[in-house]
Amino acid sequence: MKILGIGNAIVDVICKVNDNFIEQNNLTKSTMKLFFDENEFKSLFSSLKIEKTVSGGSVANSIVGLSQLGSKVGFIGKVSDDEFGKRYEEGLIKEKVEYFYSKKKENLPTGICLILVTPDSERTMCTFLGIAGKINEKDVSTDAIKKSEIVFLEGYLWDEGEPKKAFDKAINNANIAAMSLSDLFCVDRHKPDFLNLVKNKLDIIFANEQEISSLIETKNFNEVINFSKKLNKFLVITRGKKGSIAINGDQVIENDIQKNLKIVDLTGAGDLFAAGFLHGYINKLSTKECLVKGTEMASRVIQQIGARLKI
Repeated sequence: MKILGIGNAIVDVICKVNDNFIEQNNLTKSTMKLFFDENEFKSLFSSLKIEKTVSGGSVANSIVGLSQLGSKVGFIGKVSDDEFGKRYEEGLIKEKVEYFYSKKKENLPTGICLILVTPDSERTMCTFLGIAGKINEKDVSTDAIKKSEIVFLEGYLWDEGEPKKAFDKAINNANIAAMSLSDLFCVDRHKPDFLNLVKNKLDIIFANEQEISSLIETKNFNEVINFSKKLNKFLVITRGKKGSIAINGDQVIENDIQKNLKIVDLTGAGDLFAAGFLHGYINKLSTKECLVKGTEMASRVIQQIGARLKI
């Protein structure tokens, strides 16, 4: 297998609502709210009509993108043996992703991200992580890791206790360990641990400019470049309108964004960029060509709704 993803297994549940629904439930349009109370979350969407479900999560989106590019890929993510757990597994299998997790009845349900689409096409997200964030080392197959050229992890999954043990097991057994820093909130919450991972354990790191700048506590991008050069490993940084840059030792390669795009939804841009770059990497393309492939995938996904490319 080429690439094995390990991440939060979250079912994206897409529902159409009116603006009144957003106001009545004290939600802020176009933001993401994390729910910790299962009953509160259930009551929110008990009255809604489900338009469609997608097997989501950041690394899962990348892995599906790689599958669509023709790569042989797999995924490990924790679900419960419930209706949405079944939907999650079926959704990945449909996308030709091998699913290395045997679901069972858990004390928490499968993780759900409720995506509420209002008439103005804005998306308001409500997430209940459920069992997804409770991954442990027993859930991670050493055999699947060792048979993969690259293991790709997400910062969203990293947490003290059991998830950290699962992470360590994956990295220690990986041929090549890659990770996305995922989110500024994740970086700020786990800064010393992420810095240790970046400096000492990972081979390929994906980040946006804000995440990597926060990690090393600088506002000067030249300091980011100097820090990256000393690592002697791949650091791949997306910079919004400034394009992207890949640094590996003294090799610093930049790539521009694609122009004149009709941007409708930025969901999944980073996930699909990583998919394109990793596809280039495993097919031994040049670093520049990897950046171009990443940019191409991100450019396609932001011109449609959702984090899945419509092939």
